Amino acid sequence: MPGPVTLPGALSPDDCDRIIALAAESQMSDAGLVRAKSHDIRRADLAWLEDIPEADWVMDRMVRIVAQANREAFGFDLDDFAESAQVARYGADRLGHFDWHSDIGAGPLAARRKLTVVVQLSDPAAYQGGALEVRPDSNVVQADPGRGVATVFPSFVLHRVTPVTIGTRWSLTLWAHGPAFR
Repeated sequence: MPGPVTLPGALSPDDCDRIIALAAESQMSDAGLVRAKSHDIRRADLAWLEDIPEADWVMDRMVRIVAQANREAFGFDLDDFAESAQVARYGADRLGHFDWHSDIGAGPLAARRKLTVVVQLSDPAAYQGGALEVRPDSNVVQADPGRGVATVFPSFVLHRVTPVTIGTRWSLTLWAHGPAFR
């Protein structure tokens, strides 16, 4: 199984600014987990792009990113994007973080997640901490923190966002769904 796939320039800086502005102007909610909320595990604010009509263009871009990564590295059977893209704000004011977890869960949609894509929206100079770390095997790989860079990995792979200690980290996440692995 390959490690995470990195796609530089998946979104332009202008695209990143537009997405951050749309999320910041929306009603962001406290992040939870499937069927639970625990600030020990996750501390962030979320906006779901399906709730923001001006963000319709984002899904087209994200679908192309996932298709490219799947074609180049994974070859998974994918059949839909059943969940909205999510914008997360990890702020130093709350020591925003997300501890080690996988994105496959017990819910009917989370159980069908096959690929996770995370796009870094913030300029890495705007915050400290907040590293996306992926653990595809016994090694931890730090994702490229470049603005507009997409990191794609199987949804069953453990990953985390380390606590943000200064500033704010914004990211965009989407899951591709498909039939059960065989």
